[in-house]
Amino acid sequence: MDILFNKRNQTTATADLVKESGTAAFMVDVIEASRKVPVIVDFWAPWCGPCKQLGPALEKLVLAARGAVRMVKINVDENQQLAAQMRIQSIPAVYAFKDGRPVDGFVGALPESQLKAFIQRVLAGGAAPGGDEPTIEEVLAQANEILAEGDVATASTIYREILAEEPGNAVAAAGLLRCMMVAGDLEGAKAMLAGLSPELAKAPEIAQIRGALALAEEAATKAGAATDLRRRLANDPNDHQARLDLAMAYFGAGEREAAVDELLEIVRRDRAWNEDAGRKQLVKLFEAFGHTDPLTVTARRRLSALLFS
Repeated sequence: MDILFNKRNQTTATADLVKESGTAAFMVDVIEASRKVPVIVDFWAPWCGPCKQLGPALEKLVLAARGAVRMVKINVDENQQLAAQMRIQSIPAVYAFKDGRPVDGFVGALPESQLKAFIQRVLAGGAAPGGDEPTIEEVLAQANEILAEGDVATASTIYREILAEEPGNAVAAAGLLRCMMVAGDLEGAKAMLAGLSPELAKAPEIAQIRGALALAEEAATKAGAATDLRRRLANDPNDHQARLDLAMAYFGAGEREAAVDELLEIVRRDRAWNEDAGRKQLVKLFEAFGHTDPLTVTARRRLSALLFS
C-alpha cells in the first residue's frame, strides 16, 4: 500500500497542513507537532530561484498526503538566528522532524519523484541512524565549522571520507572544493569541477562554488594593486572601474566587507554604469558567500535600500 497517497480518511484543514512559521513558533509548530505527525520544514527565501520550484512541488505532495504529514515554511531572511541554529548553509534546505527530532533532510531542488520518495521514507520511519552515531548532516556541519576555523586539512579529510561513502553528496563536494580554494589550489578546484558527474555539477552548492572560483581567479589578477587603485580613487572618486577593481582586490585579500562597501558605493554613485556592473558584481559575491551568510543578508538589504530609495 502506498503510505503517502492512501490516507483518505484524514480531514485536517489545508491551513494546518502547510503553514508559515518562524523562530518564536518553531517549538510548537515543528518540535511539538512532530510528536503527533511528521513535519517537513522548508527553509527558503523570496529571492531564491530553486526555492520557487521546490516549495510548490513539496506543498502539493504534502496536501496530497491528506494529513499524514505536515509542512512548515521558514523564511531564512526573517529568521536568521533559527537558520544559524539549524546550520543552514544553502537553500532550499528541507528537514523532516518526527517525535521531536530531525530524521532526514536534503538541500537543493529535487524532482517530484524524489520528493515523493523522501516523504514516504519519512513516513516509514525516517533515515536517522540509531544510537549516538552522528548523521551525515551532522558530520558535514562539523566539517563546515572546522573549515570556518581555518583547519583546512582536517575539513578536507572529512569531506573526502563522506564523498567516499556518498559520491553524489553535493554539500561534501562543495566543501572539498572550498578547501582547495582556501588553500590557494585554484587549478585543483577547476580540475575537480571538470570531473564532476553532470547531475552533481548542476547542484546549487556546486554552482555557488563555481561562481566563487571565477571570482577568486578574477581577484587574483588584482592582487597587489590596492594601493594604486586607492590612489586613483583619491584623485577621482567617480573612477568606477578603479573602484570595481579595488573591490575585487579586497575580495582576493579576504576583506569581504570592504569589497561589498566599494561595490555598494558604485551603485550609490551611478547604478547604470557599465550596464549595472556594480550590482551584478555584488550578486556574484552573494553567490560566493552563500545566500544565508550574514554579510549577504545585510548587504542585500543595503542594496535594496539603494535601489528603491
